[in-house]
Amino acid sequence: MTDLRIEQADSEAALRDWQFAHNTVIPTAPLSLDDVRERAGRNRLDVMYRDGELVGCATVRPPADASAAATVIARILPVHRGQGLGNELYAHALAHARALGATVIETCVLASNEDGLRFAAARGFTEVERYVLPGDTVPFVDLRLVL
Repeated sequence: MTDLRIEQADSEAALRDWQFAHNTVIPTAPLSLDDVRERAGRNRLDVMYRDGELVGCATVRPPADASAAATVIARILPVHRGQGLGNELYAHALAHARALGATVIETCVLASNEDGLRFAAARGFTEVERYVLPGDTVPFVDLRLVL
């Protein structure tokens, strides 16, 4: 039997795991551990493990204003993709966003992450913007889903 666990990244070990998963999936915008700690103060950061092995991380940015739009980002390490784990992590993060009152969900995917773009499209997200961060060459794709 497989032990699948999703937990909030609220310990140093979990924050390091979150950082590793984020930086692996988004190598063009790596975050320091201090960056991750700062994000954990304003967003919900979760990590996912299967049989004790890190498989991914998620971010939920709460709605900032009356638009009720929350950002939900699920990142699965490449070696664990295609096994349904993204569905589990996304559903977990989406439930948290809904509990915060979100009626619109936004996400952001690195354009070179074809798996992530397909995942978002399959769930009804539509592209709203592409942009390149200063010093980068690979665009980010912002997508939106109205619940």
